[in-house]
Amino acid sequence: MSQSNVIHVAARGATRAELFARAEEISADLASRGAELDRDGRPPLSEIVKLKNAGLLNALHAPAIGGGGLDWVDGLRLVRILARGESSIGQLLGYHFVNSQYIYWALEDAARANALGTETVAKGLYWGAAVNPRDPGLTLTRRGNGYVLNGRKSFSTAARISDYINANATLDGKVASFAVPTDRPGYIANDDWDNIGQRLSDSGSVEFRDFPVYEEDLIGAPAEEGAAPPVLASFNTPLIQLVFVNFYLGTAEGALAQAVDYVRTTTRPWVTSGVARAQDDPYILERVGEFTASVKAAAALADQAAGAVQDALSRGADVTARERGEAAAEAYAAKVHATNVSLDITSRVFELTGARSTAESYRFDRYWRNVRTHTLHDPVFYKAKEVGEFVLNDKIPEVSLYS
Repeated sequence: MSQSNVIHVAARGATRAELFARAEEISADLASRGAELDRDGRPPLSEIVKLKNAGLLNALHAPAIGGGGLDWVDGLRLVRILARGESSIGQLLGYHFVNSQYIYWALEDAARANALGTETVAKGLYWGAAVNPRDPGLTLTRRGNGYVLNGRKSFSTAARISDYINANATLDGKVASFAVPTDRPGYIANDDWDNIGQRLSDSGSVEFRDFPVYEEDLIGAPAEEGAAPPVLASFNTPLIQLVFVNFYLGTAEGALAQAVDYVRTTTRPWVTSGVARAQDDPYILERVGEFTASVKAAAALADQAAGAVQDALSRGADVTARERGEAAAEAYAAKVHATNVSLDITSRVFELTGARSTAESYRFDRYWRNVRTHTLHDPVFYKAKEVGEFVLNDKIPEVSLYS
């Protein structure tokens, strides 16, 4: 059961400017506590409450139900802003955006989707998921007028803070998808996330023990394994990949900002540099310029890709597989570039800060550990291959939970 909603005062109808200002404020606070948060690695319960109270969880929902009404370009920029302060919190906001919006694309019953959206905004619900396709693990069994869910997922981001989750399981040889609250009996989130990075992402295992699922929880009819979903329902994949893009880049931006501050306040000029201040060292200046140019270019590409996906998504049920595929290729090109840029910058900022900055108290290595951990989520060379297939052979990416 989630504890993330212990204290919550819904911030309804916030403007775009207010949402961005609140995101910047929360990000700055996270950055000031970054080393401590990484060291402790606790579930980010209070951090999620702050996102709720700021209205950030509702940023993409319609103003008519109290949401912010932002599009995906702006929503992903919010992810990037938060990741500058703490990479895991950027990831968690992005995952919530995709999981909470998925119901609008996938539910055949529009009234049910709108009811879930309204409840989400009114209660400030955080949405997670248990759908890792490489770790099926869950079985749905008929019992009485409903079902029970049993099994285990090795990784489930936001396991302990989720109020609602999307999940899928095998049912009579088919795959059933459903959306359920985590406060039902039989949901067990384990404290076993011990990876080197994304330590606040709450990505441990979850277990379901005779967890009740009802007919109204199902998202469409169970489908044959491997069956292609409706085109609109497949947008969760390019959008989650753009979430990755933006929190990778936000992490790189945060690392660069911390390094620049450290150079200004702490780094000593090299003995043969001929300058009195480290920030006047020509080699440090060159690297700051190089890193800044790289991350700005990657951010521009990320925004362009988000615009392409937003445009395709805005066509609703009329969107074609080709239009979805072209937009996805843009997203995956941004993913390739963001992966390379973020890994490069987060590892090389030490060239600016010097030997003393490797002290454990600073934990500047957390930026690299965070992107290194998550960029292994799905191999980036397969994304590069998909982009190459599109450019060279005009083949759009095959639809899956990874592409």
